[in-house]
Amino acid sequence: MDKHAHLRKVIVDFKKLTPEVLRLTVERYPDGYDDRDIISFRNAHGERIEAVEVLTEDTKYLVKISEKLEYTMENYKQSDYDDFEDDDPEAVVAPSPEDMVDDEDND
Repeated sequence: MDKHAHLRKVIVDFKKLTPEVLRLTVERYPDGYDDRDIISFRNAHGERIEAVEVLTEDTKYLVKISEKLEYTMENYKQSDYDDFEDDDPEAVVAPSPEDMVDDEDND
C-alpha cells in the first residue's frame, strides 16, 4: 500500500514549475536525479511520461523531467526567486485518474 496515497497528486510541467516546487525539487535532489528516482507512467493519451517525485505535507508533485529541468536545477540560486510568490495555483494541474496509470514495464 502506498503510504502517500492520501496526498493530493499533481503533475507539473517544467514550463509551469513554481519557484516553491523548483526549490523543493532542488532540495530533494541536490546532486541531481538518476534512473532510480524517475517514475514512468502513461497519460490519458497513452504517452509515456517520466517524472520525479516531490512531496509536501499535503501534495505529491510529479515533476516532468526534461533537459531544461536539469539545467535549471544545476544553476538554481534561491536569490533568483526571492521576489516570486511561493505558489501559483494556476501553474499546477491535478491529474485525471487516467494520467496516473502506472507504466507496467517501468523502464
